[in-house]
Amino acid sequence: MFVKDVTVQNQVGLHARPATFFIQKANEYKSSIWIEKKERRVNAKSLLGILSLGIVGGTDIRIIADGSDEQTAVDALVDLVESGFNDENR
Repeated sequence: MFVKDVTVQNQVGLHARPATFFIQKANEYKSSIWIEKKERRVNAKSLLGILSLGIVGGTDIRIIADGSDEQTAVDALVDLVESGFNDENR
């Protein structure tokens, strides 16, 4: 299991479009991946799960992965969050 904490940088947080990009990135990995906000943990590959957390800009979240590519997955997702989802214009 690999875990990292990160602060959501973009203003809107993980809503609709940024959450979709996050899920697409998470689905590139075989590991099971979760997002944790305070005491709630949801599947990072589930749009409804992520949206249910109500993550706004400035929120601290924890990204957790468990599997063969766990560290690579967490590092890539942390980079995406820290970038403020700048690659939204793909």
